[in-house]
Amino acid sequence: MIFVNEAYAQCPACIVTVGGGLLIAKKLGIDDLLVSIWISALNTAMALWIASSIKKKLLNNSILWSLIFYIFTIVYLYYSKQLFHPKNTFLGLDKIITGMTIGLLVALFSVFIDKLIRKRNGNEVLLYYQKVIIPLVLLILTTIIFKALL
Repeated sequence: MIFVNEAYAQCPACIVTVGGGLLIAKKLGIDDLLVSIWISALNTAMALWIASSIKKKLLNNSILWSLIFYIFTIVYLYYSKQLFHPKNTFLGLDKIITGMTIGLLVALFSVFIDKLIRKRNGNEVLLYYQKVIIPLVLLILTTIIFKALL
């Protein structure tokens, strides 16, 4: 146990795998709102991984990195003309921006829930892979809810 390194739940291999899955989902015709929820969750996972890898206090802020990735993704999608199509709306809002905002909020909320559980449990997890399970369950529930609303 002395020689075991700390493991981070947001690993690069997982991030690349999810990214590939999102590309396939888009090609299969899955709704933009649902895909963009997961794109934003992917961005947040990358932000958490980057923030945990950086040692400088100012730059290891996961919320800051999440917002930077969110903005860069919106800018990229805007310039690649994937945003603001008149028939691609949900409640009058662009589906991609709506989904990305929801995904960002759900992913950040899952980080908050994880930290809250750890704090109340003496800085211990309740179950193994809690840091992965909480966001995954919340994102699946969010996807199911929005799929029902579409």
